Amino acid sequence: MSPPVAPTGWSRWLVPPAALSVHLSIGQAYAWSVFKPPLESALGLSGTQSALPFQLGIVMLGLSAAFGGTLVERNGPRWAMTVALICFSSGFLLSALGAATDQYWLIVFGYGFVGGIGLGIGYISPVSTLIKWFPDRPGMATGIAIMGFGGGALIASPWSAQMLESFGSDSSGIALAFLVHGLSYAVFMTLGVLLVRVPSGGKPTADGPSALTGPQVSARGAVRTPQFWCLWVVLCMNVTAGIGILEKAAPMITDFFADTSTPVSVSAAAGFVALLSAANMAGRIGWSSTSDLIGRKNIYRLYLGVGAAMYALIALFGDSSKPLFILCALVILSFYGGGFATIPAYLKDLFGTYQVGAIHGRLLTAWSTAGVLGPLIVNWVADRQEEAGRHGASLYGLSFVIMIGLLVVGFVANELVRPVHVRHHIPAPREETVDVHRQQSESA
Repeated sequence: MSPPVAPTGWSRWLVPPAALSVHLSIGQAYAWSVFKPPLESALGLSGTQSALPFQLGIVMLGLSAAFGGTLVERNGPRWAMTVALICFSSGFLLSALGAATDQYWLIVFGYGFVGGIGLGIGYISPVSTLIKWFPDRPGMATGIAIMGFGGGALIASPWSAQMLESFGSDSSGIALAFLVHGLSYAVFMTLGVLLVRVPSGGKPTADGPSALTGPQVSARGAVRTPQFWCLWVVLCMNVTAGIGILEKAAPMITDFFADTSTPVSVSAAAGFVALLSAANMAGRIGWSSTSDLIGRKNIYRLYLGVGAAMYALIALFGDSSKPLFILCALVILSFYGGGFATIPAYLKDLFGTYQVGAIHGRLLTAWSTAGVLGPLIVNWVADRQEEAGRHGASLYGLSFVIMIGLLVVGFVANELVRPVHVRHHIPAPREETVDVHRQQSESA
């Protein structure tokens, strides 16, 4: 299924809304923590068990993006968005059946495995197309679309909480909420399928410069470079640090202030999840656009270095000041979102646009790893601390120290990134060769 080629005069600013309709839908994954307490209560699950659908979903996101990246490049964004629509919506429908029949394995399979495939294919579906439409501002372009993934929970979190309140937080209420999600997102994602366009000949129209200039590296060649694996570590560490808070956001803020004079209610915890989603979304467009001005390496120094400082502040003083806890968490989540939105532009800078979508898909295996590491670290440590008789903020102290160490590792990996050696470049396309030589002469 090939998307229609944009006619002459087609505005490239119509492409980001198509990407947003998909990303806002699949961004519901970030509101999973709203379903954790009801599932634990209705099905008798531990915190680690209730995280399984989310963890598997992120694992499948990375794996499907890695294995499907080349298919997305070959078949185009409309095909990818259609596959994402079918898988993501079907995942919710299977989960609804699992909740209705008290079969938790079906929720894990539906939301985590089937829905996770939709997450991965949907996530990378517009990236290559956007970079080709906006080669002059790749950070901004991918940030506009990918902010939808971060902002999905801004809609889904209060919406899900309201449905659980209306339908009930027992198995049947959870099943009905899953059913409404699946049907609603199918309709919304259809808008992106119908609207998306690709530039004629793979190049943008006259309001943007040519996309295929500069060094170009194939997906197969990229994974053989140290730069790819340095960025893999950078993304993995940044995502692990952010997702550790995000996946357990609602119960975490409740635990932190449970023993204080101002405990956090269930509705306030859902509001906190929505705030984190807003920071995640704002970081994706704000920080990625900033990277167009100050450079990708500098912006990742900010994400990783200041992120470690924010974790340290929460670990030391978070339980004594609710505003400080919330502010630090918001900053961490803005860096988390910014890291996602900036990485396609970082890849474009290093490897060119030739197969940037496929390279991006392969890099997202770092997200799969982080999707296991982040929730596992936070939930496992919290469960062990609870078994030892601890409560409140002390459930999370050790996991925060671990996150600081991971961010330091990512900071070092970012410092090791250098331009890709010329031996990994492919020959420039014939129609671009003259322009490339001209640019090289002018720079000399």
